[in-house]
Amino acid sequence: MLLRFRVANVRSFRDEQELVLVAPDGAEPAWTREVQLAAGENLNVYPVIGVFGANASGKSNLLTALFEMRQAVLRSYADWASRSDVPREVFSLDPQAVGRTSFFELDFVHDGVRYAYGFELGTERVEGEWLHAYPRGHRQIWFDRAVGRIKEFEFPGGRLKDRSQLVRLTRPDALFLSVAGASNHPQLGPIFEWFRRNLLWVSPDKNLHVREAFTRDELQGPKRERIQELLRVADLGIRGVEVINATEPGKEEVRLWHGGAGGDAYPVKWEDESFGTRSWFALLGPMLIALDEGRALLVDELDASLHPRFAAEIIRLFQDPDVNKRGSQLIFTSHDVTILGGQAEMRLLDPGQVWLVEKDKAGASELFPLADAEPRAGEDLALSYLAGRFGAVPALAEGQIGRWLRALRATEGAA
Repeated sequence: MLLRFRVANVRSFRDEQELVLVAPDGAEPAWTREVQLAAGENLNVYPVIGVFGANASGKSNLLTALFEMRQAVLRSYADWASRSDVPREVFSLDPQAVGRTSFFELDFVHDGVRYAYGFELGTERVEGEWLHAYPRGHRQIWFDRAVGRIKEFEFPGGRLKDRSQLVRLTRPDALFLSVAGASNHPQLGPIFEWFRRNLLWVSPDKNLHVREAFTRDELQGPKRERIQELLRVADLGIRGVEVINATEPGKEEVRLWHGGAGGDAYPVKWEDESFGTRSWFALLGPMLIALDEGRALLVDELDASLHPRFAAEIIRLFQDPDVNKRGSQLIFTSHDVTILGGQAEMRLLDPGQVWLVEKDKAGASELFPLADAEPRAGEDLALSYLAGRFGAVPALAEGQIGRWLRALRATEGAA
């Protein structure tokens, strides 16, 4: 499970920002999951985090940064050798940002052990990288890499096997963990595999066809019955689903059957389905694989093309311990304030599960939990958020855009 994510000088995040998924002391058990660590320590962790904010505040950039960290681990050794620079997106509103490193660090639990892994990327090389483990509750430094000192790589305690060979294989522009994963290293390979399996990314406008194909493939396996049922109960008028085999593997076609007059069902071509139906279908495959295998799912704009009740049901699935038995996590962004709920008994999320993003005067995104505002137990979170009590809303008065347009039109008419 994810515990913390820190990032700096990546996209709209100029200064270091931290997303925390560990619940504070005193958090309601209904909102959290207990994670047992190998050292005998227990942590209460949120299974769901919602990120809210105005348009262009940086919500999507937070999920993108998490996914880009994953991609760097998986691809730096194999793919970056053909490049002349290290692929990164620095804070673009400060000319000096190019000369600073981009920072990523993630705390997570794998097989009962807590790990902290991070790295810093420069323009042409990896400037720093580290992995800390806590198998007995105390920090063990498995490796530490820093450019500029006499020995770039240090291995305190000598815990890693075959480290000299890995160092020889590691290019300046490749992550040490990426090399270890490609080499199937017995100790670091499982950490690499954790990144491969987790941080599944769902974006409404970037990978719809890929997710549709993934769900289509899952329809031909053991998840078929659950996918069909989730399509039927979604009140989309769908009575059935079939996969039409093509002559080439991977070219199969999905066809949904919709209810018509007299209770009959009729097939509809896939390209004629609504974007909302296709979005729901495309989400089912990644969502079920996350729930079945205890993976972390990142969903940008959860409410995009989905009715608020759909979004609410997805949140409930990850919150429900009888459905989410493997410790899966959902981190999503949204504009839909109905997800915040009203008073305490109507809330889908605890205030500690709600994070807000807003930009400062320099255009840099700042991330903070709604819980910092100490909302009252009976406070309507949705109304208070829209009223601006928590921040992270557009600085736009009601009717302001119309007034601007009328003033411009009057100016143009006078000219």
